Amino acid sequence: MTQTTAPAVLPGTWQIDPVHSAVEFSVRHMMVSKVKGRFTRFGGTITVAEDPLRSSVEASIETASVDTHDENRDNHLRSPDFFDVERYPTMTFRSTEVRPAGEGYLVVGDLTLHGVTKQVELNLELNGTGPDAYGGLRTGFTATTELNRKDFGLTWNAAIEGGGVVVGDKVKVTLEIEAVRQ
Repeated sequence: MTQTTAPAVLPGTWQIDPVHSAVEFSVRHMMVSKVKGRFTRFGGTITVAEDPLRSSVEASIETASVDTHDENRDNHLRSPDFFDVERYPTMTFRSTEVRPAGEGYLVVGDLTLHGVTKQVELNLELNGTGPDAYGGLRTGFTATTELNRKDFGLTWNAAIEGGGVVVGDKVKVTLEIEAVRQ
């Protein structure tokens, strides 16, 4: 479903506010549940053009900031088995296209993770724009996507007795972004 006019944000440069934003993920674990996690250190810039379809996003996430509420698992995720944070301290996203999709936008771009760059599509929902308590202007977005971790060279796994594996391939990503107009 495509519409000709999607919600708009005022043109200008918007800085992601990491204190009021979240970068979260979930992945199947042991074939029976999902483990959720987040990254705690990230930032980026959203440049909104007069024509919203010419807008762009650049963002960076520190892979060592992964947090799944379990220190042993987090350390394993930081190891060469997964993110290999010593070799790949950041993952980056740079948009290449924005187009209307339903009541929001589809933001297409290049995600570089673990030394591999792949095109991903983020389903973007505009949550609103308004003044903040400091005389500034803020806007909020929700963006979602699903990745296959193996596409980025994150292939570690272990078989489970009786069938199945420890970690699923599909990773659901949810970004709750609040940004401040510069």
